[in-house]
Amino acid sequence: MNAILSPHTLRQAIRAGSHRGNTSGLAAGFVQCNIVILPAAWANDFLRFCQLNPRPCPLIAIANSPGDFTLPPLGDVDIRTDVPSYRVFRAGKLAQEVTDITALWQDDLVTFALGCSFSFEEALLADGLEVRNVTEGVNVPMYRTSIDCNSAGPFAGKMVVSMRPFRAADAIRAIQICTRFPAVHGAPVHLGDPGLIGIDNLAHPDYGDAVSVGESELPLFWACGVTPQVALEAARPPFAITHSPGCMLVTDLRNSQLAVM
Repeated sequence: MNAILSPHTLRQAIRAGSHRGNTSGLAAGFVQCNIVILPAAWANDFLRFCQLNPRPCPLIAIANSPGDFTLPPLGDVDIRTDVPSYRVFRAGKLAQEVTDITALWQDDLVTFALGCSFSFEEALLADGLEVRNVTEGVNVPMYRTSIDCNSAGPFAGKMVVSMRPFRAADAIRAIQICTRFPAVHGAPVHLGDPGLIGIDNLAHPDYGDAVSVGESELPLFWACGVTPQVALEAARPPFAITHSPGCMLVTDLRNSQLAVM
């Protein structure tokens, strides 16, 4: 799939079933979003969870009303078909992964779109920094940590982080760049020893794919939009849908619109 495709063209390809899998590096220049879809009765508590945890859950958009499967601020989106892969949760447990949720749609569902680290990856690349998961052509590695999120109603749990390794000088530059993008996770939450945040082995991520880490490199860890999936496990709503890790909603919103100068 060509990285210079427009977001509209990419969404059409996903909708038609001709693109599956992760969306890192696709539709260069445009914001990609994590997705959480919940019954309306659970939406206010989840909104509060996002507000209390803006690093892992930076809110970009919310559907206008329950049952609305469009997100006009983000483009001609049909949230039922425009994500390459979805996770379906029942009572907080992952029940299935599907490529279309039209048959599962309910009139009380509310969609949340959250910022994604793929947006700041582009800024890192533009500055000449290597992003290892892009270089190696794999999904970014993601890990469950010991970092507590702030709870909101039934929503609670530990933060999930994504990891990218850099040499020390490049790590400093990466932190400076990402600080400009608070709407897509901002600066890293940790660097260095993964054991200090409860990660036992970088070679075995909980989500995504492992990447190589050189002896002279520091692992940098960013808050990750898979965190709500951990919160869903704790809250145990009767029904919920998310994106599959790495399989994002690609929007018409430009990454440059999210930068803080």
